[in-house]
Amino acid sequence: MAIYHYSIKIISRGKGKSAVAAAAYRAGEQITNEHDGVTHDYTRKGGVVHTEILLPANAPPEYKDRAVLWNTVEKIERAKNSQLAREIEIALPKELSLLQNKVLVRDYVKRHFVEQGMCADIAIHDTGGGNPHAHIMLTMRPFNEDKTWGDKQKKEYIFDRNGDKIYDPKKRQYKCKSIPTTDWNEQTKAEEWRTAWAETANRYLEKLNHAERIDNRSYARQGIDQIPTIHLGAAASQMEKRGIRTERGNLNREIEVTNQRLREIKARLTKLQTWLKEEMENTEPPTLADVISNILTRREQTGQPSRYSSINNIKAAANMLNFLTANNIMDMAGLDDKLKSMIGKQFAIRDKLKPVERRLKDLDKHIEQADNYLKYKPFNDKYKQQKPKHKEQYYETYRAEITLFESAQKYLSGVLNGRTTMPLKAWKAEREKLTADKNQLNREYVSLKNDTAAVEKIRSNVYDIISEERRRTQPQRTQDMER
Repeated sequence: MAIYHYSIKIISRGKGKSAVAAAAYRAGEQITNEHDGVTHDYTRKGGVVHTEILLPANAPPEYKDRAVLWNTVEKIERAKNSQLAREIEIALPKELSLLQNKVLVRDYVKRHFVEQGMCADIAIHDTGGGNPHAHIMLTMRPFNEDKTWGDKQKKEYIFDRNGDKIYDPKKRQYKCKSIPTTDWNEQTKAEEWRTAWAETANRYLEKLNHAERIDNRSYARQGIDQIPTIHLGAAASQMEKRGIRTERGNLNREIEVTNQRLREIKARLTKLQTWLKEEMENTEPPTLADVISNILTRREQTGQPSRYSSINNIKAAANMLNFLTANNIMDMAGLDDKLKSMIGKQFAIRDKLKPVERRLKDLDKHIEQADNYLKYKPFNDKYKQQKPKHKEQYYETYRAEITLFESAQKYLSGVLNGRTTMPLKAWKAEREKLTADKNQLNREYVSLKNDTAAVEKIRSNVYDIISEERRRTQPQRTQDMER
């Protein structure tokens, strides 16, 4: 079914990346980077099913050529830490054909990026493995009216209270601040673009008569009682496709099992609650146990056949009465109270399970990233030692390993918050304890599931007995009314 995935990344020279190399890789082409003279050949790359470049009104038409566009970007961005391009990766609805997805992506990109002044390089990938997606590389500079590149930002002087410029004697210049010339880097734009993609994709799904929809909101914002899975990322996704199980993949599989259990129990409890409301409206004042006992006793005395006349069914009826007596359930309202307590227990398990799952997710990620840092650090060290002409080729060869290291390094930097050692043993100890807590909650879930099955059995038996009795007495009531 259609899924929502939308990631935004910056291709930066400061991280050793090249816009030319990135464009060649995503388009499956061979392009020479005029900035460093390195040729990037990805013509043997599979899964590239469509590429195109969309230009805004002020862009030179020759930028339709991928090599010209990105080499010009490399040339105009002179700083060693320049941000060269913004890349957006989106999952495409599997329900749509390639042609339909082309139209969908083109519509979205034109409206939200090209019309705002960005050049967009689109590459749709589909290896046939059920994960069609699009890479959209966007330029970071606006264009001037004369079709030349504009500035990313402009400087404005800082004035004092009297309206005079403030001189900085240390820098020997007037103080100034940088003002972005566009709003493309504002934090609100990311949410705007994400929401717009969901709305655009859903509009196409509806127009083409598909029931599936995607939603960019979190489960909590949607009001869904479900534990969210984590995003695998490009490297982990590739490893999973190759049959290599990853920590993130294992965590997602565990979360899905837990969510399936919660969905199952919720559906069964909802069905029981609906039935109880209907039966409470139709049940006579005598207690539920008395009604059932009287019906069975009367049938036994009159010799009337019943589906409960066999030994097995009599035992079932006896077990039903024992359950009602043991739980002090005297009427349908009592059975409803029992069901409500079960629902409360379900919510209690869910409320306990969510923070445990969240913390386990954090710990698993801490441990996974620590392992990745140690495992893939040699690849990153060797990458830094490469000569410039071999650097990009080495990076593309070991993209997954270097990406995993960089991701781990960035992640751990935020987690450790200045600490120099990783508390790996403490993380593992806490994970072991929380796993035990999770197992205990799962045992409580099994107990709740058994209680639910018992009430479902009572529901079935009560319904059959009362319904059969109503059918038997209905003709007699009709005759009495006719008299």
